[in-house]
Amino acid sequence: MRARTVALRSAAPAFLVSDVSETMRWYRSVLGIDTYPFPKTPPHVFGILAKGGVEIMLQRLEGYEKPRLYAKRAGGVWNAYIRITGVTALYRRLRRRRDVEFLEPLCEQPYGDTEFAIADPNGYVLVFSELIRKPAKRRSSRRGD
Repeated sequence: MRARTVALRSAAPAFLVSDVSETMRWYRSVLGIDTYPFPKTPPHVFGILAKGGVEIMLQRLEGYEKPRLYAKRAGGVWNAYIRITGVTALYRRLRRRRDVEFLEPLCEQPYGDTEFAIADPNGYVLVFSELIRKPAKRRSSRRGD
């Protein structure tokens, strides 16, 4: 019998939160993300946030407070790096909201992505990114690189 080929299809971060309901409300109202709580009526112990192939899992841990680590590392500490189209439009829309904490403004990175970073109400860092410009290719030194 031949072994089946294993193929990785996706990965989803799992965020510990003290209030699944409130977290889902924020993601739904701020980012327009679909929410799937379990159980269907509160108090929820688990939730799935989903939109366009991106998923984030929520796990309830009563009284949990995520440590704020963003400033501990040059370039920040990220919890989810989300590739999108329309990064500039999303940035402009979120800038008008009072319930969004911006950690990094919209900027073009040396690797070609344009991105910005926000924190959700639990302190999880979301980076939204779009490849707008391909980085320049390195020139070969003709030494076999």
